[in-house]
Amino acid sequence: MIKKLITVIFILASTISIGMAQVKPPAPYRPVPLVNQLKWQAMEYYAFVHFSLNTYTDQSWGYGNEDINLFNPKELDCRQWARICKESGMKGIIVTAKHHSGFCLWPSKYTEYSVKNAPWKNGKGDIVRELADACKEYGLKLGIYVSPWDRNHPDYGKPEYITYFRNQLTELLTNYGPVFEVWFDGANGGSGYYGGANETRTIDRTTYYDWSNTYKMIRKLQPDIVIWNDGGDRGDLRWVGTEAGFVGETNWSLLNATGEVTWNMLHFGLESGDSWVPAEVNTSIRPEWFYHPSEDNKVKTVPQLMDIYYHSIGRNGTLLLNFPIMPNGLIHKNDEKAALEFAQVVKESFDENLAEKASVKVSSVRGKDKKYEARMVIDGNADTYWATDDTVTTASLTIEFKKPTLINRFLAQEYISLGQRVKAFTVEALVDGNWKEVAKGTTIGYKRIVRFPGVLATQVRFTILESKSSPVISTIGVFNAPVFLNAPTIIRNQTGEISIAADDIGPLLYYTLDGSEPTSKSNRYVSPVKTEGKVEVKAIVFDPATGKSSSVAVEKFDLPKTNWKILQVEDSRAYSILDGDIHTGWHQHKDKKMPIDLVIDLGSEQTLSGFRYFPDQNMWEPSYIARYEFYISTNNEDWKLVSQGEFPNIKNNPLWQVKNFAPAKARYIKFRALKNTEGNNETGYAEVDVITN
Repeated sequence: MIKKLITVIFILASTISIGMAQVKPPAPYRPVPLVNQLKWQAMEYYAFVHFSLNTYTDQSWGYGNEDINLFNPKELDCRQWARICKESGMKGIIVTAKHHSGFCLWPSKYTEYSVKNAPWKNGKGDIVRELADACKEYGLKLGIYVSPWDRNHPDYGKPEYITYFRNQLTELLTNYGPVFEVWFDGANGGSGYYGGANETRTIDRTTYYDWSNTYKMIRKLQPDIVIWNDGGDRGDLRWVGTEAGFVGETNWSLLNATGEVTWNMLHFGLESGDSWVPAEVNTSIRPEWFYHPSEDNKVKTVPQLMDIYYHSIGRNGTLLLNFPIMPNGLIHKNDEKAALEFAQVVKESFDENLAEKASVKVSSVRGKDKKYEARMVIDGNADTYWATDDTVTTASLTIEFKKPTLINRFLAQEYISLGQRVKAFTVEALVDGNWKEVAKGTTIGYKRIVRFPGVLATQVRFTILESKSSPVISTIGVFNAPVFLNAPTIIRNQTGEISIAADDIGPLLYYTLDGSEPTSKSNRYVSPVKTEGKVEVKAIVFDPATGKSSSVAVEKFDLPKTNWKILQVEDSRAYSILDGDIHTGWHQHKDKKMPIDLVIDLGSEQTLSGFRYFPDQNMWEPSYIARYEFYISTNNEDWKLVSQGEFPNIKNNPLWQVKNFAPAKARYIKFRALKNTEGNNETGYAEVDVITN
């Protein structure tokens, strides 16, 4: 009898087991990420640190001839870098071990142009070693940036340089422990010192570096690494086509393994791509990558950083945020403050997932198997997921709260180990008994966060409208995030009038003109304010209903352009480059060949010590000036060349370009464009200004 009972139990168990086995997990929808890519994506947020010899020369890029004796960061503390990054919620640090100047932050045995010959620590220092140790102490991962372009090395452009390049990579990837990412900049070839040749060299970046064999070497030395490359060959990660801090609203983690990559492919991915190449969003906490004292008041505010967060991590990317290191070897206190406050706001925004306290139901479950049911999206386990049957490509999930709940953010994550699938979705809220669409989107991928004005909802409905295959959703989140006032914008037009504007209607604007911090007791802005001479304007947005203020906006203005005249140009639209608004611009002489001159009469003689240029921001018709000459004159006949050179990285980071020169008297200026970034004959300007002594 007992034997028969055991037999019956065994048969029943086998039947159940067979029945369960019939509910197979969804098949991967290829391409799918590699293990290294999955680990990298889960990091979400990590740091860049830019530091080199050009930190001491106030340059964006070094030419390779900077005096090695300048490098002496007497207060350098990589533990400070690591502490700030850790407290900011970052998971790793990528250091510019060698930027374009060729100067090495480690004592490379293959060049004399390194810390081993600098005054710092009497040539006994090693910044990469100190950072590796600091990362280990603070539980951070170490990444390495190595510029393929080297403006110092005499063999750059020759086959011999590739051996040098690989030798240095080997040093970095074998002597400092695990490296999670290696970063290769896309800047290649141009003018440089090149061991004293002082010439321009060009290379074919698609073939010169022999990336295929370089990659093999890298992966052999560091099996757990991911490779970022904007230099021609496909790495494991892709650039997003801008350094402004955002990726496309549609963002497929896919590209083709071979073939041309357009800007659209970088920014939006390629839905039909045959390889998993996810997006890394790189931007700096300041306008530039390297430290410039003039940017101490240009550190991104918390609202700006949160906007970047939603446009990077919130759009299926990772965020690589840069800290420019000061000449003393430390992160500036303003950068630290912004990063820590940013981290606190992210924590406050996403600490409480309101969906976890609600009930969840779905329109379809895969084979009615509990392994794939609705609660999997709120169980806190990234390896479980809600799934539908293979034939189901549209589905909905509804979250029901116990009482009306204020919400303004919705988060969704796909189980990307099985591929990226969702093409379109909507989010609706049940408000006062009526369904209201509050957000919609296209791709999801690893993580998608949508923002919307706060609503008091009893239910939230997430509907997948279109999917490439059956959806697999690992996480759903609903949040009520803090809302911030954005700092106002400040401009001064050609007549000297100051205008201050806010994004929001309702809050009040307050300002000062004497450099003091504005409060709700300062001057209230109601209409443009007439100013003369140099002036520093500070302004805030203040909400009397909450008593909250925005961060302080700061703008410094030189002399008004009231009497400025653009010569030799009949197009009245040209004066948009003097209106103080960087969002208006003008393109010049499309039918003429370089060089192209812009001549301006300042109206009276001034003592000039520099000039500023802001390129036209039309990204669809880029016309950024890459190389220039700047002349001054007292009579519009006899011209003196006072500045010449390049605007480094202007194509990827088209912001204010500032050039200083020895003070000299002038009434006329001539800004000569020698070359633009596109290799054609068009020049674009948003603003041109001078710096008076």
